[in-house]
Amino acid sequence: MSQRWLLPEQIEDLLPPFAWQLENEKNKLLGIFRGYGYELVSPPALEYMDSLLTGTGQAADLITFKVVDQLSGKLMGLRADITPQVARIDAHRLDSQGIRRLCYAGHVYHALAGGVGQSREPFQVGAELYGYAGLDADLEVQAMLVDALQALALQEFVLDLGHVGIFRALAEGLSPEIEQALMSALQGKNSPLIEALTASCDPVQRDALRALPNLCGGLETIERARAILPSHALILRGLEDLELAVSRLSTRVSVGIDLSELRGYDYHTGMVFSVYAKGFPGAVARGGRYDSIGAAFGRARPATGFSIDLRDLLCVLPTPKPIQKVWLPRSVAANLSGDRLAKELGVLRKAGLVVISELAHVADDDAAALSPGVPGAAGAGVSNALAQITGVHPDCDFVLLLGPDGLEARPLSDIQENFIMESDAS
Repeated sequence: MSQRWLLPEQIEDLLPPFAWQLENEKNKLLGIFRGYGYELVSPPALEYMDSLLTGTGQAADLITFKVVDQLSGKLMGLRADITPQVARIDAHRLDSQGIRRLCYAGHVYHALAGGVGQSREPFQVGAELYGYAGLDADLEVQAMLVDALQALALQEFVLDLGHVGIFRALAEGLSPEIEQALMSALQGKNSPLIEALTASCDPVQRDALRALPNLCGGLETIERARAILPSHALILRGLEDLELAVSRLSTRVSVGIDLSELRGYDYHTGMVFSVYAKGFPGAVARGGRYDSIGAAFGRARPATGFSIDLRDLLCVLPTPKPIQKVWLPRSVAANLSGDRLAKELGVLRKAGLVVISELAHVADDDAAALSPGVPGAAGAGVSNALAQITGVHPDCDFVLLLGPDGLEARPLSDIQENFIMESDAS
């Protein structure tokens, strides 16, 4: 017999209270983005492959689920990354020439998981700024990312900065095969392989490439890099950009520099960054500049942005505070007219309380057979109040009783304690 309740590997349900937490944290992030002037877009989960993979490189192709469109016969894919979709929207749906700020939130789908224990259905939240090539755009999205993670109350996170433009300048003249192999070796800080791949380079290029894995640390890394790397205009400008970014962010968050950080090298063109947090195995957020991604859509607009995998991030966020839940016994509700009951419950729910109403038991013939309509007024005996709350919902800490001015939320523990004292006295 097949076990129909089993889910695919690294695909799972998100259960209470985490499903609510995901939704609440998403809204916090979108609120931060909106405060910076970013407009929300919502692309489809399914698109033609040639659109989904535009500018993303081979890695995206390997993790994309593929299906055949029964209407057109064309190959379609479930999105593995929303960034190319937002670039398409900027290029063709909005078709603006000026600066455009866009944000998004939604599930993406991976044929292969990004790491051990990570979901193949991440929930991606991110923001992109189009139409401005200056450093101010990079600084804006970095500052907004820090604001967003602080709004989530993420503890002890570090922002690592890199610059793929520095490596591109150092790799000039190398064959595409050697350049790609070097990029991978630098990412893994594989010094023996880096030495082998640079053996035929001229001494200046060779020494600079071999130095990159060790050019990591704090702000002092910039001065070490200036002393070691050649005085190439692109390299000097990249170091200046990193220095300014560190000076802007270091008062708010721990910042590191790693010149061998080349993630997304296939499409990133300038400063890149990743965020690492205590207790999380990989990066909780990634971003950077990718000025060429829109070229395949006919508009090579400068762009910079970031994305956060919010679903996997939940495991290192503070546990949400329990929501106050209040139990409404049927015998109490029966003492109020329908209009008055709806009005009073509306006030309580607007105040943030969760009110759970007692429902009739299936075996009951009528409501009168359950319990008499004894009003649990403040002046009435506590034993009468307790008589109304048998079968309280196990998650509820408060009970609604009928007082002189209407419904009153009373702590269940107080009523039970008073009832015990009253019983002992008798």
